[in-house]
Amino acid sequence: MSNPELHVIFGTGPVGQSIAQELVGRGKAVKMVNRSGQAPRAVPANVQTVAADVWNSASLDAAVQGATHVYQAAQPAYHEWVTKFVPFQKNILDATARARAKLVVVDNLYMYADTNGKPINEQTPVSPHTRKGNARAQAAQAILDAHNAGRVQAVIGRASNFFGPAALDSTHGARMFGFAAQGKAADLYGSVNLPHSATYVQDFGKALVVLGENDAAFGRAWIVPTAKPVSQREFAEMIFAELGQPPKYRAVGRTMLSLFGLFAPPAKEMVEMMYEFEKPYIVDSNKFEKLLQCNRRRYARAFQKPSRGTRKM
Repeated sequence: MSNPELHVIFGTGPVGQSIAQELVGRGKAVKMVNRSGQAPRAVPANVQTVAADVWNSASLDAAVQGATHVYQAAQPAYHEWVTKFVPFQKNILDATARARAKLVVVDNLYMYADTNGKPINEQTPVSPHTRKGNARAQAAQAILDAHNAGRVQAVIGRASNFFGPAALDSTHGARMFGFAAQGKAADLYGSVNLPHSATYVQDFGKALVVLGENDAAFGRAWIVPTAKPVSQREFAEMIFAELGQPPKYRAVGRTMLSLFGLFAPPAKEMVEMMYEFEKPYIVDSNKFEKLLQCNRRRYARAFQKPSRGTRKM
């Protein structure tokens, strides 16, 4: 019997690849979408990759035709988030709504702003104080508003800085793992001895699939399972220990990033996010982690919103 589900993933980067691998492992039909139509090596061989223009509604409609689930794991260039992220994601939202598919959205934690070292969880107020944080907050609210208006079934999964296969552009990516593998000093940011939570990208992909298969999870944003916080120095030391090398690293602060930004726009854009690395940055994903321990029969009940007068999970 053929599988009636079609899962369409926008974005073939590290999160999109992790989603695809999880879905294929569950026997789902998967199609991936990017600008070129070319698939990275890590994309499973039985996954179709097609090209689409996010600024062209007909192109988007063709990409999501027949979809039961759409995963939004794409984004404009980092230095273009302020001007492009909100309309970029809205176009994918609108196409998903026209296709009558369910929408699962990849998100980060920028909208929570500076918690002054307090753990970030689902109850943390959305209060962005940076330009990119404001863009992410607006884009996410548009998703939730569309769900509440009945235009689309949508759910959001949020992660911290991620690490793992293909996650080269992350703060825990090429300039940490890559430099260490080359025998160079790893780049760390801000105060390197403070606890900092990071999310393993394949855990992120699995969590997004879990959200997409549980209707009771929809209509909200969830913090996905995230590793226990360690300092960037400890993280780097673990990498070098695996390589059998003595640890080497350099601390990159605001001034150095500003200088890098003269030649690399993404580095300039990171300056306003340095608060994440200048105080403890701790993510509390206990709510979702408890749900992962539930068996399938209990999932729906665990995801349900608490009724009035009951205590939240």
